[in-house]
Amino acid sequence: MAYAPDNSARSLQLPEVLDLAAAAPLAKSLAEERGTDIVVDASQVQHLGAQCLQVLLAAASTWRAEGVALHIVNQSAAFLAALELVGVPAATFAK
Repeated sequence: MAYAPDNSARSLQLPEVLDLAAAAPLAKSLAEERGTDIVVDASQVQHLGAQCLQVLLAAASTWRAEGVALHIVNQSAAFLAALELVGVPAATFAK
């Protein structure tokens, strides 16, 4: 999915492995961006664990409630497969 980010949006590159060990650092990185539009690039993700997915879902909900944008773009095949496995529509994170 292609997305032309707004120049004012911050960006965050997700690592290849989003497992239990990555959940706290991911939550911290997102918390530091709270209140700002953010574009998250998932092109490098090879493993998306439930804990990191929970962090991303919570962030999406928080951003939505605060009226700011959080978009996950360039979703890798592994990222999309993990979403499908747990029944989360890819559009949850799309513009």
